[in-house]
Amino acid sequence: MDKLNAMQAFARVVEAGTFTKAADSLELPKAAVTRLIQSLEEHLEVKLLNRTTRRVTVTPDGAAYYERVSRLLGEIDELEGSISHARATPRGRLRIDVASSVARLLLIPALPEFHARYPDIQIDLGVSDRPVDLVGDNVDCVVRGGEITDQSLVARRVGAWRYACAAAPAYVREHGLPLHPRDLESGDHKIVSYFSSRTGRQFSFDFNRKGERVEVQGRYRLSVNDGTAYMTAGLAGLGVIQAPFFMLKPHVDAAELVPLMTDWESDPLPLYVVYPPNRHLSTKLRVFVDWVADLFARHTDAEEQLLAACCKARTANGEVDACLELESWYAQLDGEHQARKLARAQGKPLPHPQPATWLAKRGPIAQPSKLPGMAPVLQDGVATIEAEPLPQPPQALAA
Repeated sequence: MDKLNAMQAFARVVEAGTFTKAADSLELPKAAVTRLIQSLEEHLEVKLLNRTTRRVTVTPDGAAYYERVSRLLGEIDELEGSISHARATPRGRLRIDVASSVARLLLIPALPEFHARYPDIQIDLGVSDRPVDLVGDNVDCVVRGGEITDQSLVARRVGAWRYACAAAPAYVREHGLPLHPRDLESGDHKIVSYFSSRTGRQFSFDFNRKGERVEVQGRYRLSVNDGTAYMTAGLAGLGVIQAPFFMLKPHVDAAELVPLMTDWESDPLPLYVVYPPNRHLSTKLRVFVDWVADLFARHTDAEEQLLAACCKARTANGEVDACLELESWYAQLDGEHQARKLARAQGKPLPHPQPATWLAKRGPIAQPSKLPGMAPVLQDGVATIEAEPLPQPPQALAA
């Protein structure tokens, strides 16, 4: 019997809850895992697991043995990771799970940087907004927003998401501009709602302005439980959305979304890397967690600078108010909204929508960020634009 392999197989069965999941995570046939456990029990002369057709449970002796074995396996991993070569060139496979929007806009575009630094690490990336069973699904770590309610997990805070409201220009033409958060609960306005995959609870919109706090449930025609679907619904004009700045920015840049009620702020959502308490933080996992923390720190720092810019951008001729662009866009869309209302009242054809006027005037853009989906690089809290164009509308979003 290979005692080390048998102990690893036993630990994985306990963590996964079934022989099938344990075999899959170890990349072994189920029969091989069964033989390893049987050999271990025969060697120890104790019963470690109770098996039924539906589940596997740990005996009291098995629970005590697992506690010691998990520590021992962790120490072995630590010993291997402490070798200078292993520390310098970590290798192996990591199973990571992230939300869909984080994967698409932030993590995957930045992964070439990670793989250039650690070419021998393989990543199995699960992309989902649904809760994940870290132990049962053999996941090394997850990246999630929101406070961690499971106190048995280890969580490292790596940043925070800033939220803003926006809607498609087609929505604004049809429904007009909401001027106050309470407008989303009355009149003709609708939101796109987001509900919890675990509880089904609909999340509310929250707003803060000069000490005034407003929480809005809103009226919706569509509710989803996936970040990418949520953004798609907003782009389709199905309602007002409240989403992280990094998700909104590319679509605001392209005039596909209109930032709304920019004089209100929302509560930042903390962002965590979470991993199981009994899962040894191997060298490969440690370098990934450190890299993710640095990635989101850079994103959060640039966002904080942009928020501090207060709609000011610097051109070759001095400072200008970037909010002028946003006000012009509001006036244009409000005029089209009123024209559509009048056409309906008079039974006339609806006027054709007009392109955003600022987009046609746009000159060379600000220096791009190193991270996709991020704001322009800022210095001293002020965005630098090399030529003399009108400033980009993302600065207005940050107001």
